[in-house]
Amino acid sequence: MILVENSLELYGLKMRSPKVPPDAMEILSELQGDADLLVKVIQTKPVDTKGRYLHWEEMRYRKPPEGLTSKQWWSGTRLARSRTAREVSLYDKDLRKFTFTPCEATEEDLHWLDINSAGQISADESLIDPGLKDTYLIKSLVDEAISSSQLEGASTTRNVAKEMIRQGRKPKDKSETMILNNYFAMQFIRDVKSESLTIEMILELHQILTQGTLEEEKSGQFRTDEDDIHVVDVHDEIVHTPPPVDQLPARLKQLVAFANEESNDGFINPIIRAITLHFMLAYDHPFVDGNGRTARALFYWHMARSGYWLVEYVSISEIIKRAPNKYGRAYLFTETDHADLTYFICHQLEVIRNAVSEVHKKLEKRFDEIAQAREIITKSERFRNKLNHRQLSLLRHALQHPDFTYKIKGHQNSHGTVYETARRDLVRMSELGLLEMGKAGNSFVFSVPPELTEILESDE
Repeated sequence: MILVENSLELYGLKMRSPKVPPDAMEILSELQGDADLLVKVIQTKPVDTKGRYLHWEEMRYRKPPEGLTSKQWWSGTRLARSRTAREVSLYDKDLRKFTFTPCEATEEDLHWLDINSAGQISADESLIDPGLKDTYLIKSLVDEAISSSQLEGASTTRNVAKEMIRQGRKPKDKSETMILNNYFAMQFIRDVKSESLTIEMILELHQILTQGTLEEEKSGQFRTDEDDIHVVDVHDEIVHTPPPVDQLPARLKQLVAFANEESNDGFINPIIRAITLHFMLAYDHPFVDGNGRTARALFYWHMARSGYWLVEYVSISEIIKRAPNKYGRAYLFTETDHADLTYFICHQLEVIRNAVSEVHKKLEKRFDEIAQAREIITKSERFRNKLNHRQLSLLRHALQHPDFTYKIKGHQNSHGTVYETARRDLVRMSELGLLEMGKAGNSFVFSVPPELTEILESDE
């Protein structure tokens, strides 16, 4: 049976497979009789004049340095990369070790991420309060769950998906099930972030991600000889055939050792290690479906385990979803050029940096909104110091959405609190006149009073 993995999930392809680069050593051998030209080629750097780590697919359309042909430029670039490349103890299908080449661009991104996602960040005052921290984490888990599922074809709108998770209702279709599974998987990753990775953990993660969307015998189970898997592009051309089934046990064992830093690789920056895990799980393709989701979840696990705490609040899938073609190209560039992981690393560093930057902006905005709600309350002697951060957050939302109806379960899920605490929050706000309590069936509902602004401004 031939199974075709959803190309959008794993590679996001809207392009044909890139051209395989020419043989750099063969080109260099042709220059042996021209010493001056050979020196010029050998002096080529690993990146272009703008610091970009280009694949042959990109370089062949650009103007080469003066005096060189495109192929000569490529051969010099490939030679420069091989001189500084670092091997990792992971292999491609041809048993060739994967490598990556440190360069100025990647080092700059890694330094920026060390400062902005691992250290103490003064701008993120909203995360000082543990309650606000939990509230924002819940929102971030929802965002990643939705975006990661939409990457692989889930069609439910963001608002509907958010309400499903917030209200705790059962999913209505496969798309909603995918999103809810992703949400549970992100919670699972958070729970096990202090543990070492095991093959059993990978299987459990996959089972969480695919429950109800994949045949029961395939969920949480590696593919078998009967599963002839290929990844295709939009032209139905095969762009990736994963390693054979009989190699999976050894390959997954190597992957786990690499993840737990038990392999003989020396020091590798934790972010590069996490990105490599992301790549390798998708490359090995151990499952009939859900490989992309599992790969991205492993990335989050390793980042959280390594102390990059702010990454718990980012959604890399949200960034990837905006340009899925670049995601796919990064995979294929690595696979078509000597197992060079640098292409995928460069792409993911850009994605992570953009995601972290967006978190900073969102946190700043959220803190401003809470501060505004607190300022409104502070001006009123009637309500001053009577609302906690959860109630202030709801009040801010109520002022912007006067037709919204709140339920205890939804408030509980939005802030990651227990049912009784959520119930007390809403009942207390109704006692203060900031919400109106009623019933819908057997459930209590809380609506926004039409004169909420006037109530806040009144001291009576």
